[in-house]
Amino acid sequence: MPPELASMTGFARVAEPGDALVVEIRSVNGRGLDIKLRLPPGLDRLEAVLRPIAERALGRGNVTATLSRKREERPGLVVDPVALAAMLRAIEDIRARLPDAPAPCAEAVLALPGVLCREDGVERADPAADQALERSIFGLFERAVAALDLSRRAEGARLAVILAATLDRIEDLTARARGLAQGQAERHMARLQGALAALLGGAESVAPERLAQEIAILAAKSDVTEELDRLEAHCGAARALLAEARAVGRRLDFLVQEFNREANTLCSKSASLPLTALGLELKAAIEQLREQVANVE
Repeated sequence: MPPELASMTGFARVAEPGDALVVEIRSVNGRGLDIKLRLPPGLDRLEAVLRPIAERALGRGNVTATLSRKREERPGLVVDPVALAAMLRAIEDIRARLPDAPAPCAEAVLALPGVLCREDGVERADPAADQALERSIFGLFERAVAALDLSRRAEGARLAVILAATLDRIEDLTARARGLAQGQAERHMARLQGALAALLGGAESVAPERLAQEIAILAAKSDVTEELDRLEAHCGAARALLAEARAVGRRLDFLVQEFNREANTLCSKSASLPLTALGLELKAAIEQLREQVANVE
């Protein structure tokens, strides 16, 4: 099976029947791999096992995973008469010492430590049930990570189509720029001769040898052949990375910077409005490429 391009954007939700356990996991763009786990109280200890599961499957992105647990039944709360009597005696003693103090409300008394307790007493530990719960969570989390990876690869397939089309656009603009750049030296010569004629008026003209020397210097400075060659080479390199597929986001991002460098130089060397306008179109297409590359793992 050929490699697939992966996006850093994705979402997955996996649940047990009745939503007794639910894992929701989502990811967005990130410079590296940053995993945040949100676990129910009392299950924080599982992070050391869950985190490596995600790290093995995902290369980059800001990943947030949330585990929700539905308890089938909650123990009721009852008043502990011994604790309540002790608290009431303490309250009466305090009011005797501070007669102006307001009497506490019932809610405040019930909130005091020990006044309310579980109906069935202290919750009993059940090692076998705890192990079964942990196995269920691990299996559910592995399924969620696999589903997220599938979601990211599906988004990556859509990205690959967009990136290929954008590269086609850049290659077309580069070819058109090559055609417009062929008359750069002649345009510089005409511009320089016009400027000299305006400055000299009816005076003696500049020696042809000197003029030819200046034109040669300007032609060398305005030659954009190397920039256009490099743009074509960058398109080829980008397509090779897309074929390589997985974990190429950083290299594509660096390549986009090189695209930008060549387009900026092309605009700065341009001697005509059409070539400048085309250079700006190139920069716009490269910016679109950059925006999409930012999503690649």
